[in-house]
Amino acid sequence: MHTLDGTDARILLAMVADPRQTVVAMAATLGLSRNTVQARLASMEKRNAFLNFDHRVSTAALGYPLTAFISVHVQQQKLGDLASSLASIPEVVEVHGLSGREDLLVRVVSKGAEDLFRINGKILACDGVERTETSLAMNELVPFRLTPLLQRELGK
Repeated sequence: MHTLDGTDARILLAMVADPRQTVVAMAATLGLSRNTVQARLASMEKRNAFLNFDHRVSTAALGYPLTAFISVHVQQQKLGDLASSLASIPEVVEVHGLSGREDLLVRVVSKGAEDLFRINGKILACDGVERTETSLAMNELVPFRLTPLLQRELGK
């Protein structure tokens, strides 16, 4: 797997600083040619270095101010179908398979406590789910970020 280098990190940091800037403006700011920036962006896109744009949309702005993490215990042989069932629930925004006591960590958003109860019921109704444990996100102490990793890459 090809990892990002210092030039890639500089380009990504410039995008974090101003995601709406043009390639020409970014090239000028970074002291690189437009072709270099375009080629690097195309290469990173080809290698799936970019996440979907919806990672930048606030769920609270969509009317879902409550975030919860639901630990799900599952029947392992039904895991493949279960992933599809969970993906069919719009409020399920992320699912991770885990090692340890829980099998899945499901991040959900909801309009409030009653809505969360409804969503949890939908998850429990999925074939293969044995039980769930719900934890409310009380505060986001460190939001999703990659800037420190990119800055560290520049320091190498």
